[in-house]
Amino acid sequence: MAARTTTEPEGAGPETPVPQRLLAVATRLFAERGYDRTSVQEIVEAAGVTKGALYHYFGSKDDLLHEVYARMLRLQQQRLDAVADSDAPVEERLRAAAADVVVTTIENLDDAAIFFRSMHQLSPDKFKQVRAERRRYHERFRALVEEGQRAGVFSEATPADLVVDYHFGSVHHLSTWYRAEGPLTPQQVADHLADLLLRALRP
Repeated sequence: MAARTTTEPEGAGPETPVPQRLLAVATRLFAERGYDRTSVQEIVEAAGVTKGALYHYFGSKDDLLHEVYARMLRLQQQRLDAVADSDAPVEERLRAAAADVVVTTIENLDDAAIFFRSMHQLSPDKFKQVRAERRRYHERFRALVEEGQRAGVFSEATPADLVVDYHFGSVHHLSTWYRAEGPLTPQQVADHLADLLLRALRP
């Protein structure tokens, strides 16, 4: 799956259900113009729906911004839970989780870029909700590091919290430099960053 571009949003055609169409159009406009410079009227006109339709599915533009990021986080949480719950050795599970968050972020690069650029514009309640959702993801990821440290598979020299911050710092910056036309595929970037993480944890 290639990264979505801002010129050809997926799921924006007239045959697409209205909620998905609104999200696709909002993602494109937020990426092109910025959240604060995109009006509700522009979104509904581009989606070919009425304001009433938007407010039926999303209570506000703020709800759209929240959902742009929340859908990616839900996907990542589901995939992390599946990896963490598998019977594979902890080193394999952590590597798979570390690579997956890179690939899914690149595949949803507009979503990630919009969110980290505009997160501060969420309402206090939505901001708190997103922080809780992200915390749950990070805690599940950290639990894999801690499991490996307890088992002696990973070094305990670096606290698990710092290990997690190190990896996700790289993930959060992907939208500032990754380009689909660049020399590395999403999977290659993911493999490199996952290998860096595992090397840093070796006893």
